[in-house]
Amino acid sequence: MASKKPPRNAEVAPSETSADLAPVVGKNLRRLRTERGLSLERLAQASGVSRAMLGQVELGQSAPTINVLWKIAHALEVPFSALISSTQQASVKVLREKDAKRLTSHDGSFSSRALFPFDEPRRVEFYELVIAPKGVEAADPHAPGTLENLVVSKGQLELEVAGEKFALVAGDAILFEADKRHTYRNPGSTEARVFLVMTYAERVG
Repeated sequence: MASKKPPRNAEVAPSETSADLAPVVGKNLRRLRTERGLSLERLAQASGVSRAMLGQVELGQSAPTINVLWKIAHALEVPFSALISSTQQASVKVLREKDAKRLTSHDGSFSSRALFPFDEPRRVEFYELVIAPKGVEAADPHAPGTLENLVVSKGQLELEVAGEKFALVAGDAILFEADKRHTYRNPGSTEARVFLVMTYAERVG
């Protein structure tokens, strides 16, 4: 049976998901918002995320979904990693799978794991995406100039970009401009695993 898409206003991830990231996201959100001189009301208008939710995120009381974090990052004009980064620096960093912090969709059918240290924002980010059978995740447009490069390592993926659909199987890769609405869908009966390289446009000035 296909998983049901959560309501568009579903903003909070399952409580057991991303809990470790909630304080980090809250601290970064408050700093970035303050640096830009934005009130919660203005950020809510720009992002489409309610003022109440933004306030809870800033206080570390709520673990937002992937989609909500993308909306906030887009409104603040920062890379996604700017919201989930914590200050850690080392010449070599091993990222153990058992210690991974995953962000998930509201229904848990879509999850994302960052394959880079949360040390500082960067232009290029690397993620592992896992999509449950029949799982669907719709993503809002990212900032202009953002590119996504995907490679399917397991299962099937149907990617829809601005209304055009592309069917991919294990071993297939695709590169597209992500400043358009796009949807990840697993049409198969087994789990899909996809690796994503996200490249942001260079900021001028």
